[in-house]
Amino acid sequence: MRRVVLAAALLALPAAHFPVRAFAQAVEREPPPRAGAPVEKRRIAPVMSAVHADWLTRPERVREEQPDRLVAALQIPKGALVVDLGAGVGYFTWRLARQVGPSGKVIAVDIQQRMLDLLARNMAQRGIANVEIVLGADDDPRLPEGKADLVLLVDVYHELAYPQKIIERVRHSLKPGGRLVLVEYRKEDPTIPIRPLHKMTVAQARAEIEPVGFRFHKLMGFLPRQHVIVFKPDGPQ
Repeated sequence: MRRVVLAAALLALPAAHFPVRAFAQAVEREPPPRAGAPVEKRRIAPVMSAVHADWLTRPERVREEQPDRLVAALQIPKGALVVDLGAGVGYFTWRLARQVGPSGKVIAVDIQQRMLDLLARNMAQRGIANVEIVLGADDDPRLPEGKADLVLLVDVYHELAYPQKIIERVRHSLKPGGRLVLVEYRKEDPTIPIRPLHKMTVAQARAEIEPVGFRFHKLMGFLPRQHVIVFKPDGPQ
């Protein structure tokens, strides 16, 4: 499960442009939801430390998360600019880099320098040169505005310390018609052996993402344990 935060853009629309109250009602930063609270309520999970980076490349992850199948299903064209937000050691970064080809680029963002050091070593060992590495902050992914074709967060969104700020910046990082893709363990399924704090329901994701200038596009259900939830920015596409 990768850990990190951030996603894109140098500028964000004024906070008043979006219904901030709706977002505030969808997420709690501190205490757990009270009994009977709306399903959208959740706690923000702690970020996984780089000390546990080996867990990101465990052999069974191929079977559990099917990374190659996920990248193929996203149908990313050659030459695209893709953001791997919360890239960790680059488990998805190198796959995305090969998908977009030499004419494309992947921007790999993480808030832990140690993760990025491991990612850089991983890319060098694989001979991958079309990756730009960015050290983000809790509330700023430090990415260019209006350039990204796709922003991907795999097992990351539930750990964002400031999800509204990050998603606002993601929106401004996307090109018209760009996509935001969240991959999260299914909280609806109690048999999935992941702590509830590290799972999300589709309802939770939609309740938080849609008020920040996105519209739900589709849900892809082919992975054995995770939702693949696709959003697009509001407005003309």
